[in-house]
Amino acid sequence: MPNSVINPDKPALTHRERFRRLMHFQTVDRGIHWEFGYLAETIERWEKEGLPKGFRRYEGKCSVEEYFGVDPHYLLVPIDIGLQPPFTGEVKILKQAKDKRIEEHPDGTIMEVKTEGVRTIPHYLKMPISGWDDWKRFKERLNPKSPERHCFDYQALNEKFRHANVPVGISLGSFFGVPRNWIGFEQISLMLYDAPDLVEDIIETLTCLYEAVLEPALREIEVDYAGGWEDICFRSGPMISPSMFRSLVAPRVKRVGNLLRQHGVDIIWTDCDGNINDLVPIWLECGINCMFPVEVHAGSDPVQLREKYGHDILLRGGVNKRALSQGRKEILAELKRVEKLVADGGYIPGVDHRVPQDVSYENYRYYIREKLVMLGWKKEEIESVEGLATEF
Repeated sequence: MPNSVINPDKPALTHRERFRRLMHFQTVDRGIHWEFGYLAETIERWEKEGLPKGFRRYEGKCSVEEYFGVDPHYLLVPIDIGLQPPFTGEVKILKQAKDKRIEEHPDGTIMEVKTEGVRTIPHYLKMPISGWDDWKRFKERLNPKSPERHCFDYQALNEKFRHANVPVGISLGSFFGVPRNWIGFEQISLMLYDAPDLVEDIIETLTCLYEAVLEPALREIEVDYAGGWEDICFRSGPMISPSMFRSLVAPRVKRVGNLLRQHGVDIIWTDCDGNINDLVPIWLECGINCMFPVEVHAGSDPVQLREKYGHDILLRGGVNKRALSQGRKEILAELKRVEKLVADGGYIPGVDHRVPQDVSYENYRYYIREKLVMLGWKKEEIESVEGLATEF
């Protein structure tokens, strides 16, 4: 690729060096090979079509990622941004049917869980927070000063992270996604109008917690990126209006973004499915500069985002999963569509969510091989990938 950041003649880089350089639009020896993951049903299908049995769904030893040569992702600096102490106790089975059951969890959540067929997101029947009294039970478990949150010796851990050859990351948390999980989609949408002070108190409490636990870690350890999540968008756009997000959520996101940048962290991403286009400019204003997984069919196109925001935006994902369920011609066309972003830098291509079960094993193998060629992997590197060892 002419004018590409990929230069195969460059000396081999560590994964950490490659990540840092690529995400700052500098030349690299080859592109980064990351994938989002796979549905359990996809792995079950692939095992019938040639995938050796026994591989796990998630990265690491004996995982599907390792089998397909996926690069090591990162080393995470430990922080505690969860409920402390967490709600504990047994999950009660309220009703059991042939293909589903209704569970009550210790925090008060009641959900219907499928036990047969495609098993994805549960159907929530009752959420744990519906008003101030419920919120008080949670708020007392989000105290930034809880001793349990500050048990990490970051000075000692610094030696481990300083010598890491993979990217060093830290969790950013979620500002609206977490409250949505506790309150529910419909309920929080109404609460934004009926009890905005409650929603604001939840977001402010989370922000204070993030600031309190991030600062001591960042003061001691050099961090390459911060990663958070929201998952608050659908095909039609975000579940909260951009104007409301800008006034209620953005100032808190910006506070944490400023803290990260003060400590040299300038690669900051959020994981948000769906059509994110209306929220992207707000995130960029707040310091969130990397979008992931950029779901194409939902309307989030990495090519269009780069054309609109230039090098102000970094991208991960953005390969339309629907193309992988078609044929080799369509798969290759989809890779060609994002090839100029690979050449431009600041982009790590991958399937734009977990690989669904309508993608055949051979189609995925073909996709991986052609993606590695696009990323500038050498012939011997591609041939060393276990999942590509047999002929197509």
